[in-house]
Amino acid sequence: MARGRKLYEGKAKVLFAGPEPGTIIQYFKDDATAFNNVKKGTITGKGVLNNRISEYLMTRLMEIGIPTHFLKRINMREQLVREVEIIPVEIIVRNIAAGSMSKRLGIPEGTQLPRSIVEYCYKSDELGDPLIAEEHITAFGWASPQDLDDILAMSLRVNDFLSGLFMGIGIKLVDFKLEFGRVYDENGEMRIVLADEISPDNCRLWDTSTNEKMDKDRFRRDLGNVAEAYQEVARRLGILPEGGLQDLQGSETIQ
Repeated sequence: MARGRKLYEGKAKVLFAGPEPGTIIQYFKDDATAFNNVKKGTITGKGVLNNRISEYLMTRLMEIGIPTHFLKRINMREQLVREVEIIPVEIIVRNIAAGSMSKRLGIPEGTQLPRSIVEYCYKSDELGDPLIAEEHITAFGWASPQDLDDILAMSLRVNDFLSGLFMGIGIKLVDFKLEFGRVYDENGEMRIVLADEISPDNCRLWDTSTNEKMDKDRFRRDLGNVAEAYQEVARRLGILPEGGLQDLQGSETIQ
């Protein structure tokens, strides 16, 4: 499937115009960043693994009625998705205290939260994705109150489903980030869909027995064996790439 012109290059993915109007080709890179792009590196094979993991999780979520932008995986590093109008709000769902929540509130990392907590951040690399309240989102028109209700309901449903799925393969879903966007049909009717990706890049995943980190925290905290952790997540999900770990260097170079 031929790519169109490059539309956008982010920290972990490149977006190209798709073969049909309203479609985009999403290319997964091996680049890794942390602390708002202060720390940079490369995790060999990350793009291949995240493509497969996100494909699997998006497909499973669609099976339970969560609308997403995902259409199909094209190859080892690319997938075809619907073009969406991204809502500039990141939704963070937390089940266990970790990362910035532990630092902000002084809660020891690993503390089970009394219930799942949803936080919102304004999607802006320049500002460091600041924490915001629902009032900011509705007052500035980033999403309507009804849109926000729909996003919250979907986020909690995603959390319930993925928590059970990961628990079944010996992994705790500590927290994760979601992005949503708007799509419009031929009649101009709008609906909210899950966008971006779901992978160890934007989920905290800990082994249920050892609490070993199996996500991008291994890169953030210089714990080593980052690629191996991503591979282990894919192995437990039963979705390692066909024929084993091939094309890890990214043979399909970006023009």
